[in-house]
Amino acid sequence: MDGTTHTQDDTWTVAGRTFTSRLIVGTGKYKDYAENAAAAEAAGAQIVTVALRRVNLSDPSQQMLVDYVKPDRFTYLPNTAGCFTGEEAVRTLRLAREAGGWDLVKLEVLSDPKLLYPDMEETLRALKMLISEGFQVMVYCTDDPVYARKLEDAGACAVMPLAAPIGSGMGILNKVNIGLIIEQAKVPVLVDAGLGTASDAAIAMEMGCDAVLMNTAISDARDPVRMATAMKHAVIAGRQAFLAGRMPRRVYGDPSSPQSGLI
Repeated sequence: MDGTTHTQDDTWTVAGRTFTSRLIVGTGKYKDYAENAAAAEAAGAQIVTVALRRVNLSDPSQQMLVDYVKPDRFTYLPNTAGCFTGEEAVRTLRLAREAGGWDLVKLEVLSDPKLLYPDMEETLRALKMLISEGFQVMVYCTDDPVYARKLEDAGACAVMPLAAPIGSGMGILNKVNIGLIIEQAKVPVLVDAGLGTASDAAIAMEMGCDAVLMNTAISDARDPVRMATAMKHAVIAGRQAFLAGRMPRRVYGDPSSPQSGLI
């Protein structure tokens, strides 16, 4: 096993880009960029998501993320965290394309500051605007299978249903809905937001998600780098369990040893 979260022949592809790592990590809330970079390496991540409105990418007089989390090592996935309207989101991602040439982006349009739930009507409207401008858009969304299908039909290259509210660490609250989204999707499905610890990541992968995205679960851990390592192994374990196929659940006991030829 190498430093990524999976073996080299088990890949996933989004917008024509193929990855072996199924763990995407954020770049917020760490004590400094050095810790952020160490966590991203420990996670075996190949993609990092970047909140453009909160990270310094262009002022060389200040510390810059790109000096620590190198763009030639990681695929940058600009996101629209902190945007509450479609226009804000589109404007933010236009700046991303101008700054770094990034056209693979993560769309996130929130409803209100307390819940941090996606505003799905506004998200769908923003997605259509971005698609018309040639962006390849991974979309943060509620765990609503109907809206997930609408996003895919509108051109999303991946759907990213929340497990629970951003930063809550509650794990997957609605496995049924996440399962329905996975069942119907023809684009990658990534659980995004709400995961709290390694077992949450493993469950998401066991369910058949293509990948998971997390920030706070790692950055808010007592030891972020160690938690990043745990998340890497959890994603590996969950993915391997999904590929292996779990045993059937049974109401009654089933002996693990043969019942014939007993002494």
